[in-house]
Amino acid sequence: MIGFRIAGSFKDARQGMQPFNVEVAAEDEAAAREQIVSTLGSRHKVKRWEIVIDSVNQIPNDEIVDHTVRYKVTGE
Repeated sequence: MIGFRIAGSFKDARQGMQPFNVEVAAEDEAAAREQIVSTLGSRHKVKRWEIVIDSVNQIPNDEIVDHTVRYKVTGE
């Protein structure tokens, strides 16, 4: 597993475009993109085409902030 930081925005009916910055653990960049689109779509009831991903960056293990992602990547 690798840690990724994904930044972008999604269409929100009340606030226009809502920015996000999320860390995920995935096997590769494609899996990370799929995971974030699936999670945001489910959590915020938005369609896949309403989610705009600006950047997907692999992050070193010592820079992972999210405890769940850190555990999945390092086992600690």
